[in-house]
Amino acid sequence: MIGFIGLGRMGSGMAANLLRAGHDVVVFNRTAEKARVLVGQGAKGAESVGAACRGEVVVTMLADDRAVEQVAFGTDGILERLGKGAVHVSSSTISVALAERLAQAHAARGQRFVSAPVFGRPDAAAAGKLFIVAAGEDAALAAVSGLFEAMGQRTFVVSNRPAASNLVKLSGNFLIAAVVEGLGEAMALVEKGGIDRRQYLEILTSTLFGAPVYRTYGGLLAEAKFEPAGFAASLGHKDIRLALEAAEALRVPMPLASLVRDRFLALLAQGGERLDWSAIGMLATKDAGLG
Repeated sequence: MIGFIGLGRMGSGMAANLLRAGHDVVVFNRTAEKARVLVGQGAKGAESVGAACRGEVVVTMLADDRAVEQVAFGTDGILERLGKGAVHVSSSTISVALAERLAQAHAARGQRFVSAPVFGRPDAAAAGKLFIVAAGEDAALAAVSGLFEAMGQRTFVVSNRPAASNLVKLSGNFLIAAVVEGLGEAMALVEKGGIDRRQYLEILTSTLFGAPVYRTYGGLLAEAKFEPAGFAASLGHKDIRLALEAAEALRVPMPLASLVRDRFLALLAQGGERLDWSAIGMLATKDAGLG
């Protein structure tokens, strides 16, 4: 039996793919309506976090460190209810420090912990096309490899230390945000010079910039399509902050990450908390007097 906690736009798609692959899934979400949708697809509903932790594996897909801490360390939480030898798979984008704390806490209770954050937006989660970055002990990774196959198109195992995958994920999200900022500035430049954004994006993606990150985020910027948010700006800000936190701990200067953090702060200050995080790319448009 697989427990799944956190049924937002990412988690709901991931849990649904586990069901389609034939796994026995028990789901829990603070907003019960989201759980009912999965129950309608064959999942069993849990009335509490602890009730979702009675099987061999529990997967969490939650928004931030605070949410993960609450379900893991709280009363009737994962640490208290998960059986010895069972595996907690954390797919949330959390801090390196929290991942290290979770690994130590689970080990102390005879439980196993795997960090497995993902790259991909909600449409990829629904289609089972996520890229999974996993880290943990070999035996724990082997125990959950079938789950990764159901939820993603490829799994990258980076270390036997779980927190390493969180560092990779945070660095990747920094790179995405940096690309969005660069695209936004470039599009503002050419638009003010009289060139259509859509035509410009076609030139980029048909030549040297055909990577998915340019196609996906360039498309959102060209169409100014920031609602509904596939990944909210507030979460983007959180991830850049955590990347800088990790960089400070390792004494790695990241001046571009500091700039991107300030762009997120500007977007949030202007009321953009619920917009897609790619909306930081439109700040350059405003700065150029175009909108």
